[in-house]
Amino acid sequence: MSLILTLFVLLLNQFASAAPPVNEQQNIVIPVINSTNQQDSISRNGLSAIFKMRLLRWNDGSAVTVFVLNDDDPLHKQFCKQILNVFPHQMRRNWNKLVFSGSGQAPILVESKTEMIEKIANTPGSVGYLNLKDLTDGIKKLDIK
Repeated sequence: MSLILTLFVLLLNQFASAAPPVNEQQNIVIPVINSTNQQDSISRNGLSAIFKMRLLRWNDGSAVTVFVLNDDDPLHKQFCKQILNVFPHQMRRNWNKLVFSGSGQAPILVESKTEMIEKIANTPGSVGYLNLKDLTDGIKKLDIK
């Protein structure tokens, strides 16, 4: 009887670790960049440094322009937690320190996902985040190595 139970548990674990259904995959948050950017991938640490406003240039030397949504936006929360492994308030605290100390600036705040799409598509060197389903002309996924 315990062999059957063990096999059953293994089978359940197999299904639990399977890729999410296509509809759920479309809601996965991803870092995105302007499609003219020559860089297609970045390390997780590099991406974190960009959103912490510490890495200001791409590998080719061009300037990085960072766009973010409001701290309370669900997409912003999802990006911070799942991709950057920080809470939104931690990012805000980091940006505030840069601004108030005079050593840097905060990213550019956009009001909606629609504005994020427009700004990234029209700003060379820009980076932000969207759901996979929101990729459009002028924007490409930035792979994390």
